[in-house]
Amino acid sequence: MTTVGTERGARRRRGRAAGIALTVVLTVGLAAGCTTSDGPRDDGRGTAGESPARPGDGPPVLTVKIDNAPAARPQTGLDAADVVYTEQVEGGSSRLIAVYATGLPESVGPVRSARESDLELLRQFDRPLLAYSGAQSKLKPLIEQAPLEAVTPESEPNAYTRDPSRAAPHNLYLRPGQLMDEPPGEAALTTGFRFGPAPADGEPRNDLTVRYPAARFTFTWSGAQDRWLVSMDGSPALTAEGERLAPATVVVQYVTVRPSGFRDFLGNTTPYTETVGSGEATVLRDGRAWEVNWKRTAAEDGTSFTTDSGEPVNFARGQVWVVYAKAP
Repeated sequence: MTTVGTERGARRRRGRAAGIALTVVLTVGLAAGCTTSDGPRDDGRGTAGESPARPGDGPPVLTVKIDNAPAARPQTGLDAADVVYTEQVEGGSSRLIAVYATGLPESVGPVRSARESDLELLRQFDRPLLAYSGAQSKLKPLIEQAPLEAVTPESEPNAYTRDPSRAAPHNLYLRPGQLMDEPPGEAALTTGFRFGPAPADGEPRNDLTVRYPAARFTFTWSGAQDRWLVSMDGSPALTAEGERLAPATVVVQYVTVRPSGFRDFLGNTTPYTETVGSGEATVLRDGRAWEVNWKRTAAEDGTSFTTDSGEPVNFARGQVWVVYAKAP
């Protein structure tokens, strides 16, 4: 696998070549190269009836594995992500993967270790950058074989910094500007998500809680903010500036969570979250909930969401959280 270091020059050239095409998106949808806590603006990411095209040889999306232990909160840069995935890890706790395409924050973290199921999830993107810190020795060959570019403190030391006010290992942060001159743009978001008017019907919903064995996420509708306010383990989830994390759309996707062949240093089995396949999901937007179906035919594909009648489900403009929950 080619490392980020040897590819950086080519990637920067691709980024500059894409600059003209990105100007309209960045001017309308971004301020100072970064999204706000309201998420990406109405930037045309997949109009109703359309999904973003695959990026081909364009600049890659940036994905970051983020710590979600209580000692890691509040995290930095989560509010600037286009998509946030939550997954179960050892001991029933949780980790996050943040995806950046339309904006780059100054700092993201705390950064933590990768898992086997991350590799399947990220196959939907074209050679994404995966920023993480640490992985089991048996997992490293799988990461090296995966179609992605690993960004670690060892491969890109200048891209990382530690916060001396926090205790390790909850104090490692990525500086995206050391990796990319500018964000890759909406074309890199090959998630399969659609954005547009809400589907018909939908049940009014004020809140929803997803429980892992040792963690829980609650999303509470705020009509004033037109967003879902995030709580983690019973406490408000905040940005580093003290604002609430507040996505426009929340997807609770019911998937198979099975044991993997890996264990942590305590002997706990690492869960494997299967994101290829099909099943049921709950979509929250606009203060309402829809019970829908999801399908991802292959790892290279994005995920489609449809009603029982086969109507594609549009998401609200702004940040999307996808919570992977064990199917009943």
